[in-house]
Amino acid sequence: MKITKETKLDKILEIEGAEEVLFNYEVPCLSCPCAKYELAELDIGFVCEKYDIDCDKLIGELNKRIEEK
Repeated sequence: MKITKETKLDKILEIEGAEEVLFNYEVPCLSCPCAKYELAELDIGFVCEKYDIDCDKLIGELNKRIEEK
């Protein structure tokens, strides 16, 4: 699996260590009670754009985690 801007958050959270990476980038969806119901609909590119997160850097780190497995 390779993460892209279109990858949904629920799929990203299936990756070992991904939650830690998202937390380090202060992705607010992890602590938002409403987001639990939207994880399958939210793609990482939209979340990064909405919260001014460096998407390319975040995706790079997530893909690095996948490669390390």
